[in-house]
Amino acid sequence: MAKLMKAIRELFAPKDMCQGTPWKRIAEFAFPMLIGNFAQQLYSTVDAIVVGKSKWGYNGLAAVGNAGPVINLLLALFVGISTGAGILVSQYFGARDKEKLSKTIGNCISVTTVACVIIMIVGPLLTGPMLTAMGTLPELYEDSKAYLDITFIGISGFFFYNIFSGALRGLGDSISALLFLLVTSATNIVLDLLLVDSMGVAGVAIATIIAQLVSAALCLWKLLKMRDLFTIDKASLKMDKKMLADIGKLGLPSGITQAIFSVAMMVVQSLINGFEDAMFVACNVMVMRVDGYAMLPNFSFGQAMGTFAGQNVGAKRIDRLASGNRQGLIMALVTALVLTPLVLLGGPFLMGLFTDEEVLIDMSMGMMYILAVGYVAMAVTQVLSGTMRGAGDTMTPMWISFVTTVLLRVPLAYVLVAIAKNIGAEKLMQERMVFVSLLITWLLGAAITGILYLRGGWKKKQVRAIEIELQQSTK
Repeated sequence: MAKLMKAIRELFAPKDMCQGTPWKRIAEFAFPMLIGNFAQQLYSTVDAIVVGKSKWGYNGLAAVGNAGPVINLLLALFVGISTGAGILVSQYFGARDKEKLSKTIGNCISVTTVACVIIMIVGPLLTGPMLTAMGTLPELYEDSKAYLDITFIGISGFFFYNIFSGALRGLGDSISALLFLLVTSATNIVLDLLLVDSMGVAGVAIATIIAQLVSAALCLWKLLKMRDLFTIDKASLKMDKKMLADIGKLGLPSGITQAIFSVAMMVVQSLINGFEDAMFVACNVMVMRVDGYAMLPNFSFGQAMGTFAGQNVGAKRIDRLASGNRQGLIMALVTALVLTPLVLLGGPFLMGLFTDEEVLIDMSMGMMYILAVGYVAMAVTQVLSGTMRGAGDTMTPMWISFVTTVLLRVPLAYVLVAIAKNIGAEKLMQERMVFVSLLITWLLGAAITGILYLRGGWKKKQVRAIEIELQQSTK
């Protein structure tokens, strides 16, 4: 029993990724995170499935999906806070700087509280104009707005869960966040089923915010038990200009990247809505939900590589980055090559979870086949970008995202649809061009990321390790 309890304590303990074989440390971190990301993905997926299979049908499903780009845009600032915090936490943990680690986490809690208040006030005021700007179909407008208003009013659970789980990941603990997500995902499913028939789309929004509040509370409880690594007190919660500047310097590029991506998705959503086909809008929702699962390994390895790079930079173990990144990339590629065929084979079943409409299932699978090769390319993008961010270079991934998403994807989608219309292609072929444009930009993004990674400019951004070394030498 004593050995079992010791093994459990070690499982939930922060992971030091500066020691041992790199691929083992990365795998120990990435695979629990993969399951955790899967559980988090269940939030939006279950909402879509429950609504799609309810009396609200694919119109309700389309309304939930139509709200997505607006949510992502208004949360872009917070994405930056979370990313910057995760990088600093991993680097200060690697340097064993308890004071700076405490101040980083405390400042993140304070600035997240301010962000919550702003979004709760501003969010509901902007949802209507944004939905109108996207050309939301009249039959989807009211449900989409209700979903958005409730999401923003109850946004604190989402914000604090992500900041707390980001801190846990920076400390190398991906197991606790996983366990909490599994509990709250089950809570979300139960509440969805209880509320959807009477409240429709609004009911699944309420279910999600309640579940997210539970997950945030559990993550905070776990962090408060790590007093040997850092402390959360009045001094650490007091906002520090330099600390906030450091978080912003590292995190804002990711926040800007997310904002750019969200604006681009709103423009593409406007193109989708322009077909005036609620079934195609629902198809896009289904494909993006299944696509989310196919992307999970890529995102998980990318996050793992960010923590690996951050801790090793903080510990001045720069020598481990090359071998660790190579081993992480191999694992990510193998996982993508195995998972992608499985997703395609199980695709009809997965699409059938959202709807009983055979035409809609066939349409969605046609789009998935277009995207298949892109999942392998995204493994390259996420792993290399994760390493660059963890090392302190958040600007390069931001510019890559801007070029591929804004300068390439959006114009390409409109151009390909216009060409298909001009040559007299059937409507389904015109709609497929939206996904062809996405595949092309994924492939180009992987190529650009690989070239810039090999050029090595990101290595010059490892300033955090140098700053820590100078601070320690003057103590």
